[in-house]
Amino acid sequence: MPDIVLATLNAKYIHASFGLRYLMANLGELRDRACMAEFIINQQPLEIVEAILLHEPRIVGFGVYIWNVEQTTEVVALLKRIRPELIIILGGPEVSYETEGQSIVALADHVITGEADVKFAQVCRELLSSDAAPPKIIAAELPAVNNLASPYELYSDDDLKNRVIYVEASRGCPFTCEFCLSSLDIPVRAFNTEAFLASMQRLLDRGVKQFKFVDRTFNLHLPTSMGILQFFLDRWHEGLFLHFEMVPDRLPEQLRALIKQFPPGAVQFEVGIQTFDDATSKNISRRQNLDRLEDNFRFLREETGVHIHADLIVGLPGEGIESFGRGFDRLVKLNPQEIQVGILKRLRGTPIVRHDDEYCMVYAPHPPYEILSTRDISFPEMQRMRRFARYWDLVANSGNFTSTLQLLWRDKASPFQEFMRFSNWLNITLRRTHMIALHVIAQSLFDFLIKESGVNHELAATTLEADWHRTPSREALSLRGKMVSAEKPAALRAARRQARHVQQ
Repeated sequence: MPDIVLATLNAKYIHASFGLRYLMANLGELRDRACMAEFIINQQPLEIVEAILLHEPRIVGFGVYIWNVEQTTEVVALLKRIRPELIIILGGPEVSYETEGQSIVALADHVITGEADVKFAQVCRELLSSDAAPPKIIAAELPAVNNLASPYELYSDDDLKNRVIYVEASRGCPFTCEFCLSSLDIPVRAFNTEAFLASMQRLLDRGVKQFKFVDRTFNLHLPTSMGILQFFLDRWHEGLFLHFEMVPDRLPEQLRALIKQFPPGAVQFEVGIQTFDDATSKNISRRQNLDRLEDNFRFLREETGVHIHADLIVGLPGEGIESFGRGFDRLVKLNPQEIQVGILKRLRGTPIVRHDDEYCMVYAPHPPYEILSTRDISFPEMQRMRRFARYWDLVANSGNFTSTLQLLWRDKASPFQEFMRFSNWLNITLRRTHMIALHVIAQSLFDFLIKESGVNHELAATTLEADWHRTPSREALSLRGKMVSAEKPAALRAARRQARHVQQ
């Protein structure tokens, strides 16, 4: 039986825990005395506790994040009730800051703050080899990334087949955006490129096709970015897919030339814009050149097959609905395939709290600590924006209604205002934001277009039917009479997302 169980609760099964694999890889001589146990947040806490205790461990280490802290707290409380002598060690961003007053911290024996890749092993050695007790709160020194053992071999064959494979070529972020924990990760530390690419080759040899880079600023260091892109371009094959987070205003000609060579659908860029308002950007210490950003978007959409996922945030200090709407319209004109409308979260440790008094920032007291109201956005308005974000995800980001969506604001000045009208109408009509079948969304969109927006019946029906049938697995759809079909089972839709990168 292992002495150490490394555990975490993932948001979904497909999310393999990258942090857990780093901890396991860097246990050194303790690795043979440890095992990993991954769960998901919708599992019953007692089932998780039972599975952990079957290993009869002496130490259990938990990775704690904003999405799992409530469920993990319940699991830790049960473990301590059943096995009081069991040593619980916590780590992760949710318990790395503002530890006082956290229920889960009170329950645990030790908390390692910061990057615990190396420190966790040190603490376990001390606990297992002597009676000496480390302090409750233990600050981890920033590890030298090139001295860390690689975690990639700890992806199992089942992981490679069924789960997202996370990789990183660097850690940290050079920017100081006050809403983001990455602003605290200074300096940026790069892994040795040669060693990193050797690890990527081994993953490719094992059949990995989709790589999700977690680097906060993939395109920060030009030689490294070019080396990684060239590596994958030289080895490109059908189904290969790369996801990067990028700095939106930094895309020099050398990178552009490489990006243009990838086939449609092979690369996705996640681009954090967050706001187009200059005053708001200053409030949150965010620096970006909007002219260069727009030029880069035009290049990516007009000259490459890159899929762009762009982020905007509702509720930043000093930004109201009108300002956000202007930024949203500006982004729509740049035509990214996805616009993620996020609601501001007050992450522990981030300096955005300095605006609380001046801008009347009121956050929910429980995870994910979303903003409830500000000086510039009342609670009812914030609720409308939450519905806007949800419906936008279902209608626009799903890729199911690409052409039909254009009818919504055709000949109208503001896509934001028109989609807000649709969002308000949809909320009154359906009275829910979740568990909405795809054919119900299609019918609702059709009804709104012809009844509320004055779109020609035949044009709306023809456009919506064309969107519907872009996915071959769907049954027949007729909107000229009434809705008569629904989408086929999920098993027949497995490849839709990847196909959407190509179709748009």
